[in-house]
Amino acid sequence: MTKAVRGPRQEAGRNGRILKSAPSFRWRAFFKTLGPGLITGAADDDPSGIGTYSQTGAQLGYAASWTMVLTFPLMAAIQEISARVGRVTGHGIAGNVCRHYPASLLNGIVALLFVANTINVAADLAAMADSFKLLFGGPAFAYVLFFGVTSVAAQIFLDYARYVAVLKWLTLSLFAYVAALAVARVSWGEALAGLLIPRVEFTAPFLTTVVAILGTTISPYLFFWQASQEAEDQRVDSGKRPLIDRHHGARKEFHRIRADTIVGMAFSSLIAVAIILTAAATFHAAGKTDIETSAQAAEALRPIAGQFAEVIFALGIVGTGLLAVPVLAGSAAYAVGEGRRWPVGLARKPKEAAAFYAVLALSAAIGIALNFTPVDPIQALYWSAVINGVLAVPVMALLMAMVRRRDVMGGFIVTGMLYWLGWLATVVMAAGVVAMAVAWAL
Repeated sequence: MTKAVRGPRQEAGRNGRILKSAPSFRWRAFFKTLGPGLITGAADDDPSGIGTYSQTGAQLGYAASWTMVLTFPLMAAIQEISARVGRVTGHGIAGNVCRHYPASLLNGIVALLFVANTINVAADLAAMADSFKLLFGGPAFAYVLFFGVTSVAAQIFLDYARYVAVLKWLTLSLFAYVAALAVARVSWGEALAGLLIPRVEFTAPFLTTVVAILGTTISPYLFFWQASQEAEDQRVDSGKRPLIDRHHGARKEFHRIRADTIVGMAFSSLIAVAIILTAAATFHAAGKTDIETSAQAAEALRPIAGQFAEVIFALGIVGTGLLAVPVLAGSAAYAVGEGRRWPVGLARKPKEAAAFYAVLALSAAIGIALNFTPVDPIQALYWSAVINGVLAVPVMALLMAMVRRRDVMGGFIVTGMLYWLGWLATVVMAAGVVAMAVAWAL
């Protein structure tokens, strides 16, 4: 007796024929289609970003949560544009800049990106170490070394497909902040008002906070990473070619990129909102507005929301740090390697891309070393934010110009609503930098 094989559900029609219904939606299959967009979105909520969102909620309460509603379509648009560049051309952003623009422009962008990313790596490792020390005790410097070395070793020695799978599963650690929100006593009326009704205060603290949120959600390293990962995925898959060379299936690929990016950015925004609301409901409500780092936020939760909230908040910091540090170091390595036209890619063996992996290891090593110097990595984040703010505007303008060039994108130049949303994101980011400069001057 043979065993029946389960297939799509079948129904009998009026004429007795067997009609096949559409296959049911499968979450696991959908999760497998997600990749660069999901990982990029989750990496956006890195430990330093968590610190920014915690500060926002602690200082301004629910009043600034509307900024996440504003930034969602802008960050989704600019990340989708970045992904299209990688999928169409088979090169990341730096790889295209080095082929179509002066070397001096590329060198300046890549140098600033490397510095900003490395400082961010240092700050994220410090936050992870402080969170682990909070939970288990012991010396923080040992945790910095452990997390830094583990992140680099995983990128260099793990099989690419397995490594990407690990990063995708690490995105689940961000649900810790949804759990923390469930523990907090949120005033949902005020929370919804803060989300849906924009309130702007023309004060230096408010404008600086808004710019910090913009700089956290729309960061150059995310553009470089997602574009390079799209190029990497098509190099790994023997059935794929850059769309500029093989047009077949372009529409399907653009639909996949859009779904992947929207899910990733929506996930990122949801977690950011959860952190802001948690901080507003706990720290701001208790009059505690002096939160400066994500680790301080985790520690301060204990007397207000209980030990459970503190533990899940701290574990979330460690989980997202393990996701973000490889993205930060990796995007710097992709930018340098593509700009120099070296063999690049996490799918390559260390011998095949020695210089690429050396840059990756160097960024992480300097990030580790900064934690053993008098330089405070968390304070250094201030300068990292300045560099990111300054760098984001020209990179975004360059990206928007690039996607209209037929010698870059062939017949796949970006048009319509996506194009104008990309320019709107660029203008908003530029306005934010100007507002930040004015706030500092006053």
